[in-house]
Amino acid sequence: MTIRPIRTDEDYQSALKRAAALFGQGSQKDRDDLEVLQALIERWERSKHSFEAATPAQAIKFRMAQVGLSQRDLIPYIGSKSRVSEILNGQRQPTVDQIRALHQHLGIPVASLIGAFKHEPAAGPSSTSIAAEGKLRRLGVMKPKENLTGFLSRSKASTPAVAMLRKTRTERTNAKTDMAALEAWCGAALVQAEKVAIKKTKINDPKKSARQLAQLSKLPDWYNQIAAALHRMGVILVILERLPGTFLDGAAMCRSDGIPVIALTLRHDRLDNFWFTLLHEFAHVVCHLSSDRQVILDDLDVASSEGIEAEADSFARNALIPAAIWKPIDEDSSTEEVMEAANKAGVHPAIAAGRWRFEHSDYRRFSKLIGRGEVRAALIPA
Repeated sequence: MTIRPIRTDEDYQSALKRAAALFGQGSQKDRDDLEVLQALIERWERSKHSFEAATPAQAIKFRMAQVGLSQRDLIPYIGSKSRVSEILNGQRQPTVDQIRALHQHLGIPVASLIGAFKHEPAAGPSSTSIAAEGKLRRLGVMKPKENLTGFLSRSKASTPAVAMLRKTRTERTNAKTDMAALEAWCGAALVQAEKVAIKKTKINDPKKSARQLAQLSKLPDWYNQIAAALHRMGVILVILERLPGTFLDGAAMCRSDGIPVIALTLRHDRLDNFWFTLLHEFAHVVCHLSSDRQVILDDLDVASSEGIEAEADSFARNALIPAAIWKPIDEDSSTEEVMEAANKAGVHPAIAAGRWRFEHSDYRRFSKLIGRGEVRAALIPA
């Protein structure tokens, strides 16, 4: 694509269309082109319009229109549905954490988000850390007289991946995340993983292994089978609820001896989400973990242009339902056709239903098929 200066309204409209097409693409060239286009677009807009009086809400709405986002798409960066509505209606100004998230993930200029208003102070890390420490105590991870600082020191000493966390976090970590709480969660997951006796095993055919994992979803006792199947592949599975101040679906990490660990939070208690997250993290294990990248964190509600995330998404989709089986499914497919695709792939119907809902942004259909409330009940003891 040739990028030219914007000199006319026609050039401006063309640049907007190109920017929208590039948004969320994975290659470095696409990201570079998008950055250049955004700079040209903003320069043209400043030359034609006065934005001094624009509010943060107007700046957010403008970016939403540029890249075709809905209010639902803003939830990962702002918070609840009601909080998104309050900010877009001008009833509340973005916090510092929300400004950081909107700037990092959507490219909205910080100056536009600050506006001429007094902003709410961001919640101090101390309050989040206190809440995270309380949850770790309830989960039985911390020692009786240990505080969060002591726990982090202990976990970093025994698990190098935690010490590398700030350098290796990916774009799929929400910018609102409290890093101390995030490090504590990773440390707690790895502390649990250290208790598992397992041998190193080379996965010779990752795609075949992934399909075998996916097809466990159809078994009535899948919850008894999944950890053992991963164990035979040389992978440890840890289930650990997310801590306050973190926004995670899962992570792929290396134990101190190099054994890979998949850790899941189950924050979205649905079968479709569980199986996609599991296979996404398995993709990171077989494709992306290395001595230089020992931890990969995923908030799957956050869009990412990072190459490894696009690869993991594609790997997971094809492991669950191969492309040839899914190809006939479109917006008009019936319940029977979607369930038949799941049957041909040998996976639970929730996986096909969830994929259709995601691809067509219609979360009203198939709501009874996605297995809501079934994952925690199966994997977390009462």
